[in-house]
Amino acid sequence: MSERQINVAGRMTERHITRAGQGGDRDVFEYAVLRLVPRVERGECINAGVLVYCRARAYVGVRIHLDEARLLALDPDVDVAGVRAALRAVERVCAGGPEAGQAARDDAGRRFRWLVAPRSAVVQPGSVHTGLTADPAAEVERLLDLLVR
Repeated sequence: MSERQINVAGRMTERHITRAGQGGDRDVFEYAVLRLVPRVERGECINAGVLVYCRARAYVGVRIHLDEARLLALDPDVDVAGVRAALRAVERVCAGGPEAGQAARDDAGRRFRWLVAPRSAVVQPGSVHTGLTADPAAEVERLLDLLVR
C-alpha cells in the first residue's frame, strides 16, 4: 500500500505503508551509526560503524570501518589505539558470550539498547532509525557501505 502526500516544499511524495502481516518475509530492524568524536568540545565527527538490531530474529550486529586518516585530520593527537580498543569493545558486546563482560547475560535487545544509549565519549551512537529486512546481517553490510565507507 502507498499513500501520496504533498510535502512542505509543494512536491508530491509517496510513502510506503506496511501493515502487520504484509511485510512478507521481512522483519523490522533498528540501526544506529557509530560516530567518532575525537574532541567532544568541538563536536566534529566521522562515521565509523553501524549497529543493527532485529528483535524478530534476536540479532544484534555491528560492522566497523575506521578511516584513520580522516580521524587524524580531525585531531592529530587522538589516541588511535584507544579508539580501536573502544570499537573492539562494541564488537564484543554485540557478539555476546564471555567476551562481552557483564553484557554476556543480556539478550540481544538489551545489548543493543545499552550500545545506543547517549554518552559523551569518543565513540558515540547516532540516532536510532528503523527499516524492514529479510537478512539483518546483510543489512549491516549494506548500511556500512551506504553510511560509513
